[in-house]
Amino acid sequence: MKQDLCALLRENSYPGRGIMLGRSADGKSAVIAYFIMGRSENSRNRVFEETQDGIRTKAFDESKMTDPSLIIYHPVRRMPNGITIVTNGDQTDTIRDSILQGHCYRHGLHRRAFEPDGPNWTPRISGEVLPDGRYALSILKSLDGDESCCCRYFYEYDAPKAGSGHFICTYQGDGNPLPSFAGEPVFVDLTAPDAPTLAKELWESLNEDNKVALFVEYIDLEHGARHTVIQNKHC
Repeated sequence: MKQDLCALLRENSYPGRGIMLGRSADGKSAVIAYFIMGRSENSRNRVFEETQDGIRTKAFDESKMTDPSLIIYHPVRRMPNGITIVTNGDQTDTIRDSILQGHCYRHGLHRRAFEPDGPNWTPRISGEVLPDGRYALSILKSLDGDESCCCRYFYEYDAPKAGSGHFICTYQGDGNPLPSFAGEPVFVDLTAPDAPTLAKELWESLNEDNKVALFVEYIDLEHGARHTVIQNKHC
């Protein structure tokens, strides 16, 4: 049963980083949403910046950046073949390189694991959107907090339904240690008619103290035109 993504976000003060992939209500566009949140000053000191092939995270105030590892990366890469990759870490580049070598997105992820940030062992979440609108999601996470075992889950959606999407995030909620996302990606409603509307709805649903940045993109499936919105807490 489809759920209300905005309601889910309002009820969760700290989902961490999240990816939603889907199909617009009119069925004409593939939809991508990606957000980051932070609890520490270092994590909150970030913005999304557009690049030639997508976006990157960067420090809002370089003088306050204490550790760029795990928080500075390219969340979105658009490839010449029309594939779009979105992830919560530097595995974006691993997936891109794997595809350029003639492999599928899963190939590269079999060489990666969750983030080395014990005791949280933050999951690596990734998504791939194909030019025809098909999409895939994955999560690499520890086995119930056991750093010796990486569990890799892959979900592929061959016939996305109009007005629907799938959502995955890093954490079930706040805590110490942070509890990893559990279960399959959540099947959600996607009724927003365009990128600005969806961006506004999602941004307003994220916890005010913890939200950092949001990326939303609608990709016209017939012509390939992209309509993108970036929202940063630090403007």
